[in-house]
Amino acid sequence: MRDGLLIILFMIALTSLCDTFNQLFLKSAIDSLHFPGKFNLAGVFKFIFQLLIKPRVWLSFVFSVISLCIWLLVLSKADLNFAFSADSMHYIFIALASRFVLKERFGYLRWLGTALIVTGIVFVSLN
Repeated sequence: MRDGLLIILFMIALTSLCDTFNQLFLKSAIDSLHFPGKFNLAGVFKFIFQLLIKPRVWLSFVFSVISLCIWLLVLSKADLNFAFSADSMHYIFIALASRFVLKERFGYLRWLGTALIVTGIVFVSLN
């Protein structure tokens, strides 16, 4: 595994990036809809139908499939423990995308937690 460590880390980062795009498209699609006030079966089906006709939902599925394919390739080349730990990069990408793309507010504790995740990924990668 050590021979292709940088390639494996790149593929894991690519998987995390695809997951981030997936989540951004889903969030954008769901935010563009209005969930009915009543929680009944007809309202849920109408909401699901409205969601399924959104192109952003289908784009998110495409990014999910791409991510899955890359992830399967990673699993064929790396130990699961290493790959899954390094896959925590998606927390970093999601935090950055939430802050800068979706303009969500972040407190210092959330940034500290994200920094600790980065530190953990570095430790796992060095081991």
